[in-house]
Amino acid sequence: MSTRTLLTALAITTGALVSSGTASAQQSGTPTCDPGEFCLWGGPDYTGPARRLDLESANPGECIPLPGGLVAHSFVNRLTRDASVYQGETCSTEAEFTTYPGRGTYVPNAPFVVRAIQVWER
Repeated sequence: MSTRTLLTALAITTGALVSSGTASAQQSGTPTCDPGEFCLWGGPDYTGPARRLDLESANPGECIPLPGGLVAHSFVNRLTRDASVYQGETCSTEAEFTTYPGRGTYVPNAPFVVRAIQVWER
């Protein structure tokens, strides 16, 4: 699957989730992110617009820039795999980046703005 096809599918999926209200954080500040998903929010403490990725929309080993110019300030990794977050849209290691383990890593205030992610093979 090409990066363009992947981003198009991600944008369509994200639009459907946002319009149905399932991609937003709960009012209590507790993030809503299902097992098997990587969720990102535009604001700190899981506020603002949210995006959800899973292994259908995030091919392991590929750099995935966040769609629509989203800059994430908080995220949750509930994938079964480790994922790296990047400050740069191209997953460049010349800017800030950090890898977070899967299965339940919650980051309410990212150490830098996140513009792309990469999911790792097992």
